[in-house]
Amino acid sequence: MGSDHKPLVWLHGEIRSPPLSSKARVEAGYLLRLLQRGTSLSMPRSRPMPAIGTRCHELRIPDEDTSWRIFYRIDKDAILILEIEAKKTRATPQRTIENCKRRLTAYDQLD
Repeated sequence: MGSDHKPLVWLHGEIRSPPLSSKARVEAGYLLRLLQRGTSLSMPRSRPMPAIGTRCHELRIPDEDTSWRIFYRIDKDAILILEIEAKKTRATPQRTIENCKRRLTAYDQLD
């Protein structure tokens, strides 16, 4: 990775096959690499998640029989991965939002 690329900081989750299909895993890796290079993503690939916090978003990864979400925050020096989960409902569960907020609070207190 070049010096102009932001590292991924995994606060929770991992991208593996299974449960993601190989195609979905490759798509997730491609999108994360774009973020690391500073590319700004928008719908339908990514959407802002202000309910979690500023600079927070969700990647939308379609898969064979489900849709995956990768919740992340773009920091000046890194891309923070907050949560990875299968999308089961139209709305993001409150539990997911609270878990992401809790992880961010703990991470930000390390500074």
